[in-house]
Amino acid sequence: MDNTEQKTTEEVIVPETMAAEEALAEEVVPAVATVAVPVGKKDDFRNRAPRDHKKNARRPVKKDARPRSEFDHKTVSIRRVTRVTSGGRRFSFSVTLVAGNHKGMVGVGQGKAGDTPLAIDKALRDAKKNMIQIATTKDMSIPHEVTAKYSSCRVLIMPAPGRGILAGSSVRTVLELAGISQVNAKILSGSKNRANIAKVAVKALESLSRTKSNR
Repeated sequence: MDNTEQKTTEEVIVPETMAAEEALAEEVVPAVATVAVPVGKKDDFRNRAPRDHKKNARRPVKKDARPRSEFDHKTVSIRRVTRVTSGGRRFSFSVTLVAGNHKGMVGVGQGKAGDTPLAIDKALRDAKKNMIQIATTKDMSIPHEVTAKYSSCRVLIMPAPGRGILAGSSVRTVLELAGISQVNAKILSGSKNRANIAKVAVKALESLSRTKSNR
């Protein structure tokens, strides 16, 4: 009797358990189906047509339409200047640069400001104001030798056919930006001030143009 009772109880319990599992499966399936929807969307996003990508593409950045200046410039020296006041020390920057168009025009400018980029802009404007036109030959050389003196700097520039530019320090910078070649330059003083050397080079080339215009 005991064995039959256990069998009957097991036969009653098993269908209830199976029915509960089937009901639980029916509840779980819709939940899984709802979770599977975003996966399908993700796959659709990866396999979208190119036109959908164009909508989300970044817009191209417009470049500055300002025309490029014909004058090229190169910094010769940058100095930090300190001014002592009753409130303390105040720092500023002094910039000297050379500007030219590689076609016989060159100039030296100097600018002072509390920020280096602003000082460079001021120096460039000053160089354009002090621009000179150099009298050159057909092969962009100088017709004769010339010498000049500025402060304690003295320089000698003379023609050197077929030898390029034989110069050093900031004299070479002035000659390159002016577009002059086949010249030889010598610094006849012991000064190492690059700003003054550039100024004396421009002064020498300016006297050369005056000499040719007087002839």
